[in-house]
Amino acid sequence: MYRFPPAFALAAGLLSPLTGGAAESPSLPSHLAYPTRPVRVLMPFPPGGGTDIIGRMIAQRFAKALGQPFIVDNRAGTGGTIATDLAAKAPRDGHTLLVSNISLAVNASLYPKLPYDTLKDLAPLGMVGEQSNVLVVHPSVPAQSVRELMDQIQANPRQLNYASGGFGSSTYLATELLKLMTKAEIVHVPYKGVGPAMTALLGGEVQVFFSTLGPALPQIKAGRVRALGVTTLKRSVYLGNIPTVSEAGVPGYEYSTWYGLWLPSGTPGAIANRLYAETEKMVLSADLKEDFASQGVDPVLMPPEKFAAFCRAEITKWAKVIRATGSKPE
Repeated sequence: MYRFPPAFALAAGLLSPLTGGAAESPSLPSHLAYPTRPVRVLMPFPPGGGTDIIGRMIAQRFAKALGQPFIVDNRAGTGGTIATDLAAKAPRDGHTLLVSNISLAVNASLYPKLPYDTLKDLAPLGMVGEQSNVLVVHPSVPAQSVRELMDQIQANPRQLNYASGGFGSSTYLATELLKLMTKAEIVHVPYKGVGPAMTALLGGEVQVFFSTLGPALPQIKAGRVRALGVTTLKRSVYLGNIPTVSEAGVPGYEYSTWYGLWLPSGTPGAIANRLYAETEKMVLSADLKEDFASQGVDPVLMPPEKFAAFCRAEITKWAKVIRATGSKPE
């Protein structure tokens, strides 16, 4: 039986069925009929955040294409490691799928005693999307620009609080990178996901938040929060009048969030191939592009072996940031 290679030891030659722009799903041997029952889609964060919304869009399309329910199971907490651990230890039969984001790579060094081995226990299936974060503040904050916000923080160290969706989340990383580059002293208040963090910002519990675009866009348009800058080097097409953080006060600042899919390492290769073929179809489809756009996400298709290499590089990159900032779960 062909078996999908363990996690980050993927070999391009073994994955040729996945990388050639397949127009049809690869056939499965009769003894590998798949899926034979509902598929569990593990979600590391609560409902309402960017990863949850993207994951549900993906799950709905898998269910339609493969004829079985793909049931989202939100297991929030500990920066996403609870759901990731469940995925790493799930049966290797293709009936468990993990949807996560950049936090999976970051947690490999942020949490020194993880109950799973990121590099061995998970098999990257593919990246599906990427987006900018946006720096938003509560209306009570007088700053009208990134530069003014940094001046306020420098003049009043540790007087402002920033929200995150938890240690290791994209919202945490974006802020910690800013702190590293500017030496800003601002107090971290972690929540169990982007949804709760945005609620805290709206309620004035915190004043600053590097939100993902999806949850932030309606609040910005309604005037409930003020957008100061986007985290990519280019302005976002979804917020064209908002400058980048780099051009608005912190030269060279750059950050983006990505979303991907993983299987338990050791999942049969035929099943992994089938799932990737469907992933390819949906990511390249016009209707998913439209749905992603509603959340400020750009579809990005990255096949398993490239995604594995990308994740290895991300683990290395963020380990350096974590060491430099002294970041650790509280």
